[in-house]
Amino acid sequence: MTDTAAESKLTSGAVPGQSDYDLTKDISTGQTGLRQGLTSYGDAHFSLFLRKVFIKAAGYSEDALSRPIVGIINTYSSFNPCHGNVPQLIEAVKRGIHLNGGLAMDFPTISVHESFASPTSMYLRNLMSMDTEEMINAQPVDSVVMIGGCDKTTPAQLMGGISANKPIISLVTGPMMPGSHKGTRVGACTDCRNNWAAFRAGRIDIEEISAINEELGPTVGTCGVMGTASTMACILAALGMMPLKGATAAAVSAARVRIAEETGRHAVNAATNQIKPQDVLTRESFINAITVLQAIGGSTNAIVHIMAIINRHPAIAGSITLDTIDEIGRKTPLLVDLKPSGDNYMTDFHNAGGMPALLHALQPLLHLEAKTVTGQTLGELLSQTKYVPVPPDHPTNCIRPFDNPLYLASSLIVLGGNLAPGKAVMKASASKDRRLLKHKGAAVVFSNTADMALRIDSPDLQVDKDSVLVLQSIGPIGNPGMPEAGMIPIPRKLAAHGVTDMLRISDGRMSGTAGGTIVLHVSPESAVPDSPLGVIQDGDIIECDADARVLKVHLSEEEIEQRIAQRKKAPDKGSAWNARTLTRGYRGLYMRSVNQAEHGADFDFLTAAGPASGS
Repeated sequence: MTDTAAESKLTSGAVPGQSDYDLTKDISTGQTGLRQGLTSYGDAHFSLFLRKVFIKAAGYSEDALSRPIVGIINTYSSFNPCHGNVPQLIEAVKRGIHLNGGLAMDFPTISVHESFASPTSMYLRNLMSMDTEEMINAQPVDSVVMIGGCDKTTPAQLMGGISANKPIISLVTGPMMPGSHKGTRVGACTDCRNNWAAFRAGRIDIEEISAINEELGPTVGTCGVMGTASTMACILAALGMMPLKGATAAAVSAARVRIAEETGRHAVNAATNQIKPQDVLTRESFINAITVLQAIGGSTNAIVHIMAIINRHPAIAGSITLDTIDEIGRKTPLLVDLKPSGDNYMTDFHNAGGMPALLHALQPLLHLEAKTVTGQTLGELLSQTKYVPVPPDHPTNCIRPFDNPLYLASSLIVLGGNLAPGKAVMKASASKDRRLLKHKGAAVVFSNTADMALRIDSPDLQVDKDSVLVLQSIGPIGNPGMPEAGMIPIPRKLAAHGVTDMLRISDGRMSGTAGGTIVLHVSPESAVPDSPLGVIQDGDIIECDADARVLKVHLSEEEIEQRIAQRKKAPDKGSAWNARTLTRGYRGLYMRSVNQAEHGADFDFLTAAGPASGS
């Protein structure tokens, strides 16, 4: 056989896959499927040759190598009951992928659960986003299905997915079903907090709180109220990053499995047409998402996550601020009657039509031309997503009409003033005592969570129902991970006399399932030497006016500056601010790199602007 004939046979493709060994062909760029993103050995052809050795060791044929590769992020963990149905969802996603000509390849990333992560799951959100970004970048995938659910997992995945900018689509695990106690529905986690407060106040005994504990989480899935997980699921749908019905179907329902199969189909389409998140997501997409956030009375945590997600997008970073969120809130009514702002559960929202029904109601406020991961506009997707409407006056319909909202406007508000130069947030619709939305009182200050735990229930604590409880040192740096400690407990001696709400202020977060008149995310946080919150003292008069969007302390500018200067003269060498430069490992990286809450509490080096963006 001549050399020419041998070369012809080598490159003809008569034997599947032989053309991969044509040394004259440049395979270092422009590849798809398992031929893309080759490991760096200095010889691209050898890299592909070696990859084929190991993919065949896994039992795959040459035909499989030619198909679009759809990665599936597996976040199952025995420590994550919110993700207990992930194995079943993976199988359904795979079915959707294979039915549409793709090849499914699942792979693990970090999985974090709110109650099984110390000090807090928020501490690991940025790490999970890095894991997600790097695994998407490193592996030969044409698109990725990101399976998440518990509070910080879905924002972490979207942050990492935007930064990687390969085609992605989200799939959430879905909410759990409610339980029952004495004939009354209960569910995590609003009812966890309400019943625990009743137990602390002595209104229920130890036997009853034990019985309630058995019913609060009766199935796998995320919290069954409008907490952070449910809020982020609704936001993902509003952003166009998953099927519209995917936000509300219960974790243990057949509908959830069908949505997973549909997601696999969309993932193949996204791979084939290279529908990337930085192309799909626009400023209008985020305006839609914030409109939905306000209309559902969503979690305050979502504000931090939205800002972090926005600031990962090179074309949008900086164009939306906390003021934008407040402006949208002023014209958006709260329409979804779910706990903690209302009375119902996510299963009720789903049965009332879920996100398709809500988006139909919100159409006058939405940018329907916004793109979605399906390749259609939001308006097109909405028009073809069918649902059975529930009569507006039916008792099971938890979606209020525009002319009869649960809350007229501004469910979530942004406050400013000399106590929060970098802003603060509040879920006004979750206030249990509306008089506190315009309130002035003397501060009772706790320097950190340990101080609060030591003194909050002391009979000697100088506090009354009009006091303003202030908790310092739970911000992103001061208590890495910015714990959900902002729902400061009502002092037991006041709770025993029927006090159920007080004005509470901190630089930390609270659970999306929690309620009360609570100011959160005060910025700059108290750990920062220049923070006004860091120099508040017992007895200082603090004023909050929700309508005026004001949070201030009744001190002169000169007094505040003097206190800050005094603090800087005698710095606490053991403080988080000073310790961060000497702290090793991930904790040190976190403390040195995390930005403030109004920017999303992301690492500065992960933002679109990079480390020069500051904090």
